[in-house]
Amino acid sequence: MSARIDVDKALWDQSTFAGRFKHFAWMSNPLCSLVPSSQLMEAKQLVQEYRVGAEPPGTTETQVIRAMQLYRSAFHPDSGELQNVFGRMSFQGPGGMMITGAMLQFYKTVPQVVFWQWFNQSFNALVNYTNRNANSPTTPTQLGVAYFSATFSALGTAIGLKKALEKSSSKLLKRFVPFAAVASANCVNIPLMRQQELFEGISVTDENGELACLSKTCAVSGISQVVISRIAMAAPGMFCLPVIMQSMEKKSWFKSRPVLHAPFQVLGVGCFLLVMVPLACSIYPQTVSITSESLRSSDPEAFHQLEQKYGDKIPSVLFYNKGL
Repeated sequence: MSARIDVDKALWDQSTFAGRFKHFAWMSNPLCSLVPSSQLMEAKQLVQEYRVGAEPPGTTETQVIRAMQLYRSAFHPDSGELQNVFGRMSFQGPGGMMITGAMLQFYKTVPQVVFWQWFNQSFNALVNYTNRNANSPTTPTQLGVAYFSATFSALGTAIGLKKALEKSSSKLLKRFVPFAAVASANCVNIPLMRQQELFEGISVTDENGELACLSKTCAVSGISQVVISRIAMAAPGMFCLPVIMQSMEKKSWFKSRPVLHAPFQVLGVGCFLLVMVPLACSIYPQTVSITSESLRSSDPEAFHQLEQKYGDKIPSVLFYNKGL
């Protein structure tokens, strides 16, 4: 190879939306979730060897890029640990399409609402934990509080809106109940799942990757961006499909075949998520840069940590992983 690839950097410019979209579409490819663990470990080994120039002779650029794709799709960027397959972004498409499709299809009775909202929040809790900032450990108690709080938030919103709309003649309004529940739960689940970062601060590093300080301000900003991204990820499918279903059910051939309704919604959600997973992840950069000067005013406690560590040689730009 004429020029070596930097395996620790993205292949596309992460300062632009287009570059981030290409990166996350590449990284969250659903086919990556089907790759066996043995192959993932081989990809990790090749990335590690290539990083220090010790890759096997004859290794091609294509092999390195493929190894990078598998490594980034399956291993946590902070800890380097192999992630649970169901919590990876590459599984968001397959997992989300099945669960969201079911929530949109089975919304007419309280038991259906309770079961699918609980199932969805269990899945979300796993995704949120898997994609947390691993430098800020979360205790089992905090995980439990986050899980139950988000589940009850989703159930309360879903059942409350269902009861409120019982007398409404608009079937379309009732179809929007699952989205309202999902959005409200995300506003609870993600902050609670990452409450350690809100209380103690998110890890902020210098350009060499060394811990510079812990910032609560960066934690609030990063977690808020993740909440917005997650809601944006679900919104198009959960907004558009009810409208599409309302129209489809007016067609006699579709209405007379209820067995088609659930698969139609599942596939419909899948089409939306295929685009929305990388698009929503691309709204904000995953690795956020912040100036030390801005921390002076927004987070004096973090800036004091910088002064203690660096004295009068504080780095001008710092970085943190907001999570996904």
